[in-house]
Amino acid sequence: MQNKSQLSTEKPAPFERVLDARLVLSVVAAGIMSFSGVCVETAMNVTFPTLMSEFGIGTSTVQWLTTAYLLVLAAIVPTSSYLNRRFRTKHVFIAAMVFYIAGIVCGFSAQSFPMLIVGRVLEGMGTGIALPLMFNIITEQAPQSCMGTMMGIGTLVTAMAPAIGPSVGGWLAENFGWRSIFAALLPVLAVALVLGVGSIRQSHEVSREKFDVPGWAAIAASFACLVFAVDLGSGFGWVSPATLGLFAAFALLLALFVARERRAAEPLIHLSIFGERRFVMGAVAIVCLQFVVLGLSFLLPNYSQLVMGTGATEAGSILLPGCVVGAVMAPLSGQILDRMGPRRPILAGAACAFVGTVLFAVLSQNLPTLPAICIYIVFAFGQSLMVGNSMTTSLGFLPAQTKADGNAVINTLQQLAGAIGTSVSSAIVNAAQVGVAADGLAAATMSGSRAAYVLLAVVAVVPFAAMSWVTANRK
Repeated sequence: MQNKSQLSTEKPAPFERVLDARLVLSVVAAGIMSFSGVCVETAMNVTFPTLMSEFGIGTSTVQWLTTAYLLVLAAIVPTSSYLNRRFRTKHVFIAAMVFYIAGIVCGFSAQSFPMLIVGRVLEGMGTGIALPLMFNIITEQAPQSCMGTMMGIGTLVTAMAPAIGPSVGGWLAENFGWRSIFAALLPVLAVALVLGVGSIRQSHEVSREKFDVPGWAAIAASFACLVFAVDLGSGFGWVSPATLGLFAAFALLLALFVARERRAAEPLIHLSIFGERRFVMGAVAIVCLQFVVLGLSFLLPNYSQLVMGTGATEAGSILLPGCVVGAVMAPLSGQILDRMGPRRPILAGAACAFVGTVLFAVLSQNLPTLPAICIYIVFAFGQSLMVGNSMTTSLGFLPAQTKADGNAVINTLQQLAGAIGTSVSSAIVNAAQVGVAADGLAAATMSGSRAAYVLLAVVAVVPFAAMSWVTANRK
């Protein structure tokens, strides 16, 4: 008869790290779903006016497409470490795919706005599971000699999707209707499902541990308060009683989560990772850059249309050449890390990202499309050099058994930072536009955009400073 310890774990065959077709296909399969999730998130933003007209709703209501999605992500991504420990990798992938495809079908067939919201919630669940899963596969299965390259391929998802979404989504919606955004993804997801089922391998033991429900409830509620606070602050002011109350609730619930995890026998996230200062500083650098990335993805198309008078297609195209550069550089930057080490590529990337952001601030009084494209290419080049390499380096400071926890923390904070970056940038521009007549809207938008660019430039200093310290203190 098997004893309890034998029943408590499922041990896979000994796993050997090797860069082969199955590993690449595994990353591609999980990456397609992650890319689709982030891409749809930004693509739907350009359909808001159409949805408001079709469903007879206002701006505050249609924003729930983004808010609901972010709330689900904030609740699901922190569970990724537990899911990685508790379930087989392929089963987690299939569950994520089922949720996501169900959300896509629901969105495509939605006849009412609530049904569309349900679809976005299901998509958020799928994306929340898939995004950390992709990086878990890489950190657990890729050989150390090519870890940087594989992480570069993985970060291509988070670098490309926010910029591709608005332009491709706008083109599809303009020519084929907003439902085509969902329809276009179904065959791609079907291919990803087949690839994942056929290629994903199990590389670690699976333990039958309990799910920390109180801890999860505390962290999910905490992040929900943060999302609501940022959303409310951008519309009603950052010092309004409701906004301050939500920020206070966020801090209190986060403190309760930390207290719970410290005494839990089977914590949702092992907080010991925060004892490694180099990991913490690396995470701060990544999160701050994500704040800047999403802030720019809001500001540039908005500035182009309202200040420079361009059309939606031209405004959306500002980000595309930078995306192409990012696509090419993502795996190459990992190879540079594998050959040269982290310090030079990461600091060069952080410097380029900072310079690009400063140029947007300096030239914001008159920035036509072509110069904006060139500056964004500089920024995207720096982003591609820094993000994946910083993630590889930061996670490298953690023991193997807590890398999934570090991955969960970074991915969760990236999502929150992106939401905050968008909301803060929007709030600054909106504040400049308040009470301005139609003939003064362009000047007000330019003033607000300049202030937002300056803030993003200040935030862009942090990644360079943080990674300078991390790489200088790397063992």
